[in-house]
Amino acid sequence: MYSPDIIGHQALRERLLERLKTGRIRGSLLFTGPEGIGKRRVGLELAQRELCLRRSACGQCEPCRMFAGEELPFELPNLLRITPEGKAGVIRIDQIREGLDSTNQPRFSRGVIEWASLAPALGCHRWILVEEAHRLNESSGNILLKTLEEPPAGTHFILVTHRPEALLQTIRSRCERIPLAPLSLAEAWAVALRNGWDTSDQERWTALGEGSLRFLDEATFRRAEAQVEAWIALMGGASFAAWSGPLLPEKESALAQGEQLRQPLELLLRLLADLARMHAGEPPALAPWREALAPVATRLRNLKAPQEVILEALRHLPRNLSPEPLLREVALAIGV
Repeated sequence: MYSPDIIGHQALRERLLERLKTGRIRGSLLFTGPEGIGKRRVGLELAQRELCLRRSACGQCEPCRMFAGEELPFELPNLLRITPEGKAGVIRIDQIREGLDSTNQPRFSRGVIEWASLAPALGCHRWILVEEAHRLNESSGNILLKTLEEPPAGTHFILVTHRPEALLQTIRSRCERIPLAPLSLAEAWAVALRNGWDTSDQERWTALGEGSLRFLDEATFRRAEAQVEAWIALMGGASFAAWSGPLLPEKESALAQGEQLRQPLELLLRLLADLARMHAGEPPALAPWREALAPVATRLRNLKAPQEVILEALRHLPRNLSPEPLLREVALAIGV
């Protein structure tokens, strides 16, 4: 009764299935937890099981193969997916009201609210999956409120986010929160092995991922490695010009500059937390970089001031249009 391509979260998946069978599942659910731990996939399994020819999310039949692929349609007989669009990466009001993509071409024929009110396919519920729900802007979030509060019979919303604090409070209050924990390191690495990773990368990959699959793409992982090493070099007094390359946004990326800056800043916070652990005589979480951090730990003692600079930068990322000055300011705060 469970998709064989999902690793982890078994107890939660069992509870969701039992509640669905007994009619005790709420109409609006908010899946929260760290980025890249499988929240979206657990939500998709609820819809997949209903379309599966064996009614078990077998992973073998034609409907199940659609769920396993990267190109999952935005609309299926019992599923509608809403995702951020454009370089700014937001969910706009027209996606909720009209069902149009950023090129003004219909991607599904009705707006979300109308689609939710239709009768579900035989033997199915209607599932509306809002991916990266924290990217709902204020207008699109407000237009959803009434439907989230009282979804039509047989219709369920699943909002997925790793940043629930960024959602409107009125949206959070209308949803039942379903927290998902990180995968165990063994579970995360089992997924990595399935995706072709080599054991020579295991120690660094699992340390960076912290039980998530954020770095399943090798290019993303290599960039994160380079960002950690750049911050360590800057904390050791290296020049910004020589080491800033991996930290600066990539011009060809589909992500906005502010969103690209989030990862290196969050990695720096993790490095500072590791320095605090080392000051206390504890091992760092980013253990593969312990030797490189050791000289910095003996010299950089004031961690509170740089942490405050980084947190302030993270708060203002959506409005920041000058990545290099921001990173220079942060580098200055951690320089020794």
